[in-house]
Amino acid sequence: MERKLTGRVTVPTDVDMIQETKEIARRWGADALRDCDGTDMPKELKKMPVKIYSTYYTTRKDNDWAMANPDEVQQVYLMTEFYTAMDEGGLRIPLMKHLYKEQLKPNTIHDIKRWWEVVDRTTGEPLAANEWEYEESTQEVVISLPKRYHDYTVSFLAFIIWDPVHMYNFITNDWQDVEHQITFDVRQPKTRKYVIEKLNRWMEENPDSNVVRFTTFFHQFTLVFNEYAKEKFVDWFGYSASVSPYILEQFEKEVGYPFRPEYIIDQGYHNNTNRVPSKEFRDFQEFQQREVSRLMKVLVDICHEHGKEAMMFLGDHWIGTEPFGEYFKQVGLDAVVGSVGNGTTLRLISDIPGVKYTEGRFLPYFFPDVFHEGGDPIKEAKVNWVTARRAILRKPVDRIGYGGYLKLALEFPEFIQYIEEVCNEFRLLYENVGGQSPYSHFKVGVLNSWGKIRSWGTHMVAHAIDYKQTYSYAGVLEALSGMPFDVEFISFEDVIADPDVLKKCKVVINVGDAYTAPSGGSYWTEPKVSSAVKAFVAQGGGLIGVGEPSACEYQGRYFTLANVLGVNKEVGFSMSTDKYNWEEHSHFITEDSSETIDFGEGMKNIYALSEAEILKRDGEDVQMAVNRFGEGRSVYISGIPYSFENSRMLYRAIFWAAGLEQEMKKWYSSNYNIEVNYYPATGKYCIVNNTYEPQETVIYDGNGKECSMKLKANDILWFSFL
Repeated sequence: MERKLTGRVTVPTDVDMIQETKEIARRWGADALRDCDGTDMPKELKKMPVKIYSTYYTTRKDNDWAMANPDEVQQVYLMTEFYTAMDEGGLRIPLMKHLYKEQLKPNTIHDIKRWWEVVDRTTGEPLAANEWEYEESTQEVVISLPKRYHDYTVSFLAFIIWDPVHMYNFITNDWQDVEHQITFDVRQPKTRKYVIEKLNRWMEENPDSNVVRFTTFFHQFTLVFNEYAKEKFVDWFGYSASVSPYILEQFEKEVGYPFRPEYIIDQGYHNNTNRVPSKEFRDFQEFQQREVSRLMKVLVDICHEHGKEAMMFLGDHWIGTEPFGEYFKQVGLDAVVGSVGNGTTLRLISDIPGVKYTEGRFLPYFFPDVFHEGGDPIKEAKVNWVTARRAILRKPVDRIGYGGYLKLALEFPEFIQYIEEVCNEFRLLYENVGGQSPYSHFKVGVLNSWGKIRSWGTHMVAHAIDYKQTYSYAGVLEALSGMPFDVEFISFEDVIADPDVLKKCKVVINVGDAYTAPSGGSYWTEPKVSSAVKAFVAQGGGLIGVGEPSACEYQGRYFTLANVLGVNKEVGFSMSTDKYNWEEHSHFITEDSSETIDFGEGMKNIYALSEAEILKRDGEDVQMAVNRFGEGRSVYISGIPYSFENSRMLYRAIFWAAGLEQEMKKWYSSNYNIEVNYYPATGKYCIVNNTYEPQETVIYDGNGKECSMKLKANDILWFSFL
C-alpha cells in the first residue's frame, strides 16, 4: 500500500471557520494554520497539533500610536505633474492634484526648504530655496519669477496616512466601517522603542503561536493611488517610501555629501527597477539594507528568545530586506514566504539563501475579486500551479500555502478538490526533489544593472506578478526558471570589478529595452564592460541578446556589441549606408519552431551586418540572427514573450551559442510541451506535461537513449535511471 504523504501545507482560517478549517486541514494534509489581514485565529484551533502562524504587523494596526506620534508616521517622496510657466507672472503648482488625499498628506512638520525641491525641468536645475514659497491653505508651491515656457515640478515628502496594502485589501474586499490603518516608521527613535516593547508583550500574550509571520518589516514598496483610489504608481522594488528626515540625516553623515530628493525622485521615474541606478541611489540602498537588517535582527532575536520561529513575508513593507543582498543572511530569519505568480516568482522565493525553509503562497487569494458568483477560481489555480511547477522541479520551495477568506473558497467544492490534488502532488514532488540538486548542463549568466541582488526580479506589483507576455526580460527569466541550467545574475559593476566573472558561464544573456536597467544603458560606454564581453565571446563564450542588448548610442553604433551580435539598429543616422544582407537561412535554433514565431512586440529597424546569418525577418526588420565572433558565437532575438515554443527556441539558442549542439539531447523531450528533469543524487527523473491536453513525445535519457511516451493532461511521471 502506497504511503500517504502529509504536511508542508499552510491553510488560512477565521474565527467562524473552526470545524471547516479542521476538515480542510485533514483533506489537504495541512500541518500549519494562518490568519490573514481581516481574519483572526480561533482560540480553539491553537491547540491543534499543527504550527500556528500569527501575522504580525510592525508598521500598522495601532492607530492610537500613529495619531499620538504624527512626526513618526511613514513618509514617501512624491513629484507633482509638470507645469509650464505660460505667463510672465508667478506659477502655482498644486501638490495633491491626481493623488488620493485619504492616502497621502504633505509633510510640513519638517523643514520643507531642506527636504523639498523645486526643479526647472527645462534646465534640469533645482531652484534656490528663496525662489519659491508654499501656501499651506491651498497646498500649492508658488514660484514668483519662473522662466517663461520652462517646465517645473515639485518633489516633496508626504505622510502615508493610509497604509497602501490595507487600502488595497479594503477596496478589493469592499470592507465597510473598517478604520483606515496609518503606517508608522519603525526606524525612528520613539516608534522603534515602542515596537520592540510591544513585540515582547505580544510574545508573552501569545504562547500558542509557533511562527511569527512578519508582514513585513519597516518600509512599504512604492504604491501610490490617484484621486479615484486607483493605482497611480507602483514599483514592487521601489525605495520611495523608505525615507524620512531622520533617516536622510543619518545617510548624509555616512556618505559625506548632502542628500537631494532627486536621488529618489529620479526625474519622476522614482528610481524604479527598470532605471539604471545612479551612484547616489546605490549608496542609499546600501545604507538602507544594512540599517534595516540590523533592526530586523533585533525583532528576530526576540522571537527566538521566546522559542518562536521568525518568518518574513516577501511583500508589503519588505523594502531594505533584499534577500539576495549582503546583509540579509546576518538577520537569522527562519523562513521566507512569498506570493507565487509563476515560475520566476517561485525561483525568487526558493533560491533565497540563509533561511531554514521557504514557502510559496499560491494563487488565487481567497478574495471576492475571484471567489464570486460566476467566478472561475479553479482555472486560475490550475494555471498558477502548472506554471510554477516547472520552476519547482528545478528548485522547490519547502512548503506551499494559501491565504484569504476560507469561507469564500468553501463555496467552490471543485476548487477545494483540485487544491487537495495539488497538495498531494507537491508533497510527492518534494519527496523526489527536496534537498537534491537537479542535473544542469552548464551555467548561464544574466547580465544587467542589478546582478545578484535582483535575482529573478522582474516587475511584480501589489500582491502578485503583473506578468506581461510581451515583456522580453520577464519572458526570458520565466523560460530559464524551469530549464536545466544553473543561472547566475551578474551586474555590470561585477564585470568592472572583475572582467573574468563572465568566464564562469558558458553563455551570457543581455535582454531589455534601450537605456533600461536590464539592457544597461550608459554602462555600455564603459570600456571595461564592452571589452570584457567581447573577450568572453572571442575566447569561446556564447552571447544571446534580446530586444535592444548593449543599446546606447555611442561612437557610431546603437548596439555597442554590434560586431559581436552581427546586428545593429537604424536610428536614422546611417540611412545613407546601404544594407544588402537580407537572405534567410534555416538553422539548428529554429528546427522546432513553427513558421510563424511569436516575437511579441519585437523591434523595428534591426538590420544584419554582412557577416551575420538571418534566421527570421519581417520585411526589413531582422527578428533573429546568429553570428560568430572569434572562437565564440552570438544570437540576436528581437523579442521573446514566454510560451512553451519560445522556451524551446531559447533552449536551442543557448546550446548553439555554447557550441554544444551535440549535447542537447540528454534529458530532453522532442515535444516542447514536455520537459525532463534528472536528479543524480537519487537516480530519479521526471517527465512533466505542461499543458492541459494529452501529449506524445520521444524522451532522451542521460545516455541519449530514445523512448516514446504518452502523457495525460498535466501529467508528471517519475522513473529511476539505472
